[in-house]
Amino acid sequence: MPEHQPEPVGVVGLGMMGGGAARHALASGYQVHGYDVLDTAMERFLEAGGQRAQSPADVARCCPVVLISLPSVGAFRDVIGGAGSIAASGAAGRVVVETSTLPLAEKEWAQRVLADKGITLLDCTLSGTGGQMRTKDIVVYASGDTAAIKRCRPILDAFSRKVYDLGSFGNGSRVKFIANHLVTIHNVAAAEALVLAKLAGLDLDAVLQAVSDGAGTSRMLEVRGPMMIRGDFSDATMRLDTYQKDLDIISGFGRNLHCPLPLFAASAELYRAALSQGMAAQDAASVFAVLARMAGDGSVIAGTDQPGRG
Repeated sequence: MPEHQPEPVGVVGLGMMGGGAARHALASGYQVHGYDVLDTAMERFLEAGGQRAQSPADVARCCPVVLISLPSVGAFRDVIGGAGSIAASGAAGRVVVETSTLPLAEKEWAQRVLADKGITLLDCTLSGTGGQMRTKDIVVYASGDTAAIKRCRPILDAFSRKVYDLGSFGNGSRVKFIANHLVTIHNVAAAEALVLAKLAGLDLDAVLQAVSDGAGTSRMLEVRGPMMIRGDFSDATMRLDTYQKDLDIISGFGRNLHCPLPLFAASAELYRAALSQGMAAQDAASVFAVLARMAGDGSVIAGTDQPGRG
C-alpha cells in the first residue's frame, strides 16, 4: 500500500490483462477509473471497487496516467483517435501506457496523434498469460520517454513482478514479439512432450513434476502443462482466436527483417489446426489436443466421447 494517496490511474480495456492490472492497482490503494465497451467487463471492474468512466476521453480527463489494453487494431484506433477518444480529451500532459500486442506501425501512428495533443505514449507490452496476471507474475517491457516511464513505475510495479526499461519507443513491442515467438514454440514443445509421455504410459503428473524440476523445463510447461494434463482448455488465459493476431504479427516482423523462422512457422500450423477443429474460444494449450488427435488419441479432451488409444 502506498504511503500516501496516489494520483488516480485510468484503464481502458478491462479484459483479462487490463482488468487484472486494474484489480491489482485497486488492491495497492489506487483509485482506478475504467472504461470498456463490454458490460460484463465493466461489471467485474465495478464490483472490484473501480470507478466508471463514460469514454476513453473521460478516463484521460480524470487520470494523469492511463493504461490501455486492447484486443485489436480497430479497437485501438477508436480509443486513440475516434469519437470520445484519448486524443479528443483535451488532456495535455497525460501519459498513456500502451500494453497491447499490436503491429508496431499502429503504435507509431498513435504516438504521433497523441504527441500533437501534448500527450505522451509509452510502448509497454506485457509478458505473461491471463493466469499469470491473476498472480502478478507479469513482466513489463517498457519503452519510450525515460522520464515518463519513471513517472509510471509505481503503477507498473503494482501489477507486475519486474519492469524492464528497454530504451527507444517500440523496443517494448520488438522484445514482446521475440518473447511470444518463444512462447509459441515452447507451448507446442510442452504439448508434444506430454503427448509422448502419455503414449509411453507414464503418469503425466509425475512427468510434469520431474521434468519441470530439470533442464527440460519451460514456463509454458509449468503454466500450461497442468491444463494439458486435465484436457480442459475452457479457462482460457489466452484464447486461441486472440492469439492468431500475435502469430500474424510475429510472422510479419520476421518477414520484414528477412529472418527465417522455421520452428515458429511449424508451430503456428498447429494453432491454426486447433482453430479449424473448433477450439477458437479455448486456451492456446489446446494444441495438446491437436497433437493427441494426430497420435490417434482422442481421450485427452475433458468430456469427450472419443475412445482413447488402444
